[in-house]
Amino acid sequence: MTTHDTDVLLIGGGIAAQAVCEALREAGGTQAIAMVCEEPRLPFDRVSLSHLLVDGKDAEELQLRPEEWYADHGVTTLLGDVVTSLDPDGRIATLRSGATVRFERAVLCTGSTPLMPPLPGIDLPGVIPFRGPEDCQAIREAALAGTEVAVIGGGLLGLEAAYGVASQGAPATVVHLLDRLMERQLDDPAAALLEPALERLGVRVLLERQTTEILGEDRATGLRFADGDTLDCGLVVVSIGIRPRTALARESGLACDRGIVVDDRLVTSHPRVLAVGECAEHRGQVYGIVAPIHDQAQVAAQTLLRFDACGPGMDVEDGEVAGAVYGGSVLSAKLKVLGVDVVSIGDPIGLPPVAGAGVAEVPTSVAASDPAAGVYRKLVVTDGRLTGAILVGDTRGHELLLDGVVTGREVEDPLGLLAEAGEASPADLPDAAQVCNCNGVCKGQIVDAIRDGDLGSTQEVVSVTRAGAGCGSCKPTVTELLRITRGGQVDEATYLCPCRKQTREDLAAVTREQGCTSVSELSAACGAGRDCGACKPGLAYLVSEVNDNQHREERHARFINDRVHGNIQKDGTFSVVPRMRGGVTTPSELRRIADVAERFDVPCVKVTGGQRIDLLGIRKEDLPAVWEALDMPSGYAYAKSVRTVKTCVGQEFCRFGLGASMQAGIELEQMIEGLYTPHKVKLAVSGCPRNCAESLIKDIGIVAIEGGWELYVGGGGAGTIKKGELLATVATKDEVLRLAVIFLQHYREHGEYLERTMPFVERVGLDAIRAAVLDEASGEPARLLERFRIAKAACDPDPWRERRAPVTANQFSELDSDATPVGPLEVRRTTGSALPMASPAAMRRHSDA
Repeated sequence: MTTHDTDVLLIGGGIAAQAVCEALREAGGTQAIAMVCEEPRLPFDRVSLSHLLVDGKDAEELQLRPEEWYADHGVTTLLGDVVTSLDPDGRIATLRSGATVRFERAVLCTGSTPLMPPLPGIDLPGVIPFRGPEDCQAIREAALAGTEVAVIGGGLLGLEAAYGVASQGAPATVVHLLDRLMERQLDDPAAALLEPALERLGVRVLLERQTTEILGEDRATGLRFADGDTLDCGLVVVSIGIRPRTALARESGLACDRGIVVDDRLVTSHPRVLAVGECAEHRGQVYGIVAPIHDQAQVAAQTLLRFDACGPGMDVEDGEVAGAVYGGSVLSAKLKVLGVDVVSIGDPIGLPPVAGAGVAEVPTSVAASDPAAGVYRKLVVTDGRLTGAILVGDTRGHELLLDGVVTGREVEDPLGLLAEAGEASPADLPDAAQVCNCNGVCKGQIVDAIRDGDLGSTQEVVSVTRAGAGCGSCKPTVTELLRITRGGQVDEATYLCPCRKQTREDLAAVTREQGCTSVSELSAACGAGRDCGACKPGLAYLVSEVNDNQHREERHARFINDRVHGNIQKDGTFSVVPRMRGGVTTPSELRRIADVAERFDVPCVKVTGGQRIDLLGIRKEDLPAVWEALDMPSGYAYAKSVRTVKTCVGQEFCRFGLGASMQAGIELEQMIEGLYTPHKVKLAVSGCPRNCAESLIKDIGIVAIEGGWELYVGGGGAGTIKKGELLATVATKDEVLRLAVIFLQHYREHGEYLERTMPFVERVGLDAIRAAVLDEASGEPARLLERFRIAKAACDPDPWRERRAPVTANQFSELDSDATPVGPLEVRRTTGSALPMASPAAMRRHSDA
């Protein structure tokens, strides 16, 4: 049996445990920390779960810190395990695995469980809460299948779940017991604006409906209401609230009411045990939102430091913990992904005073409303002080109002304050104003970090302070604070690792000097990627490029697209694009594609802008089987790499053709396929200046002219349309292809990560690029070409071969390997009509022709 010894035991692996851990280290605490995480993953941002539904984010992107961070900060993480018994007097915890942990202090961060009402049918398959990545996966699959989803509960999370369904084009219905949505955060006028806005987004709302039964025998098929009406649905999402997890605390003899009772130091009824987060009850209040967690974590960290200062075995009396007092938090809520701007702060309804509470007057409120524009702004004032606010449609100044509620700002003219808030800029906010609710970051902390660390970009500020790293809604304020603090002089330098202020050149030098052949080695050498981990994909590219692809690949450092060799879609499925060099294919390949599309019920078959055939809507676990059935190599249409080469028919068929564009495109694709680049690189070859292949707006474009070929670079045809710069005019096809790959290698070696060729050419300058690519006397073109050949020789010729030998055990597994599909796949519009697509039968007719 394994025994661990630690100073501080964190029981739970969510946001609360992570917040305590970080607060303790930021306060200078050096105690050994052990964190027991019930889930098989490191702490992640549960607040942003809704993005898994709407944006198709991968669950791993929500991880709060990379694995290296815990090692660097002396934190032992025990994943997939649970504390089953806690002995505060004996200072020992027993885990489900049989291991034990001896500790000096313990912090209960057990969080909460979703409330599941005792309804008939509540245990049927197809009834789930909205709580974790696995729930998001089930909801995504239902939405993808066009299943009607019923959401019981019209609170914040319920509305986000419903919108996540509607955003995938599936019908969603919110069933709410009361007469208005978000009744704890909104009054009648505000809720009246929210309901039609939801309807416009495709979310149906049923108010004053009491669900009495979930229908179905083997699986949920609908709801029955108290009035006898029913609602058909294929999935039921329950989101009616949470219940603090107190079982371990109760079994350990700790005082519990609704939650684990704590004092102003966050200490429970046993002096060696603290509680933080949704499991804790402070002054009769249990907070079910994230912002109070960070307030509590700061106090808990100070309490733990005071305990440590007293020495082993000693406890601290209340009076000795000066300054480490938690006085409660102001509740605030904000819709994050619904497409409707809503903010609620404090007591926004204006509840009447409680008898004996010492409140002298009934709360008063003022409101400004423009129903036609969907705007409603309200302030609540009690005893002359600001106590609440509601903002719908226009949330300007919400940070100022939140600070006013927190500080109890005196208000003589409520309408004047409402107008002031509407005109307030980040410069007007006090330093104590909280800018980032997700991570509890105030304006003063952001400004201090910018000044102390000489931070020059929003990305750096987010990496260092974590402000904006959650739902992201506060990023515009963070950017404005950056401009204000630096007097408008924002640093344009791009740091590949913003946390450590290391540029691409810095990290490339370390890679070369210390012979780093993997992200882990580079990280150990200079610390890159060890704080927030956001730079790891860039480090993965850098290590491969510097080592000419003769490196040790670590898939955990790559984006999801690169890990599974497919492009993730907004619904969580993937696209498969087989290789067709130059856009040229054969009847046999077309037949195979058609057969695979029918066999796997592929919901959408589309010809891409790059002249390839895209099979859209493939589930992650089906990718290996689809590749095997296709028996075609990857078309590399998913990575930050060279993409396909688009061609026209050229002189082989076109009466205007001046050059063999199809053959040139095929040869160019053969020369470069498989190479990773700082960003995706789109290419094209046109057989004449008529530009049918759109070569002039590609990253690399080749155009046949009378007597030769032109090479263009740095074109753009996406968000910004820009004709490429003419790099060279040469006589032969072989020479233009040679110069194209030399330019590509120059870009690979000097482009910033996630910098397309258009800004690269603008930043470096065409003259400097011509010198590197065309000046044969300098020897640089030959050196670039040699490094290109070495890197190309080490490329994987077909990553889809991993279908037979996955790199990791769960490379092609879903989050929940036992999940059962809810029905056949079908892509729909928001209106419910099917998307037009190329049918496999039509493809087969073309191939037969």
